[in-house]
Amino acid sequence: MHFNINYVFRFVLVFTIAAFSSCKSTKTVGTGDANLGLSAKQLIKENTKQEANFKTIQSRLKITYSEGEKEQTHTVSFRMKKDEAIWISATFAIIRAKITPDKVAFYNKLDKTYFEGDYGYLSKLLGTDLDFKKVQNLLLGEALFSLKDETYKASVHEGDYVLAPKKQRELFEIFYLLNPSHYKISSQQLSQAKESRHLQIDYKIYQEVSGQKIPELIKVMAVEANDQTTINLEFKSVSLNDDLRFPFNIPPGFEEIKL
Repeated sequence: MHFNINYVFRFVLVFTIAAFSSCKSTKTVGTGDANLGLSAKQLIKENTKQEANFKTIQSRLKITYSEGEKEQTHTVSFRMKKDEAIWISATFAIIRAKITPDKVAFYNKLDKTYFEGDYGYLSKLLGTDLDFKKVQNLLLGEALFSLKDETYKASVHEGDYVLAPKKQRELFEIFYLLNPSHYKISSQQLSQAKESRHLQIDYKIYQEVSGQKIPELIKVMAVEANDQTTINLEFKSVSLNDDLRFPFNIPPGFEEIKL
């Protein structure tokens, strides 16, 4: 079983995405047809109604990471306490990572290394400033940037609603595609044309769990110039609102990584 540091840190970045609750009450959410009858304000209102409401989530998370011709697949334990912590652990805690609003940290028992720091490295990888809230939103199928902070225009593209700021940001452009059957985000896309960077997060499948619409399969693509990194996240054996622990202690004698 082989892990490399780039892989670990990038899945810490994008493991930053979740799905939830009892399999017995889960069903796949279908699709519908979009029309131009709803305004941007109405779409944002409908989307807001679908925001995830839970205390904790845990699941088995299958992560498939590919960059060029290289591909790795691993299954890890995933836990989240909303607004407080995101945690992953590989078998026998060989790799363990924890993200909180204050910091990002992980350790690797294979090479006895660890990292503790802020969101700077993850922000560089994605080409936009990241914090805990944005990472959590990415995992939950919610807008990276609050839809209430700007004025949006609405359109329809290939069956989805599209929300775009009436005035795009100076550093990057952002677009949100909403599923017409349940108004959750089906894709969110950030582009920085000058830097030839593009981040696209596609929510391929949602499931309905205890009355909530939750991502089940997510595809994240980060492109910079001619380089593309793709991460697929699949959430299995999910449970909601259990009492969870988030143990994380860096073993003594490990060497700190500077990124």
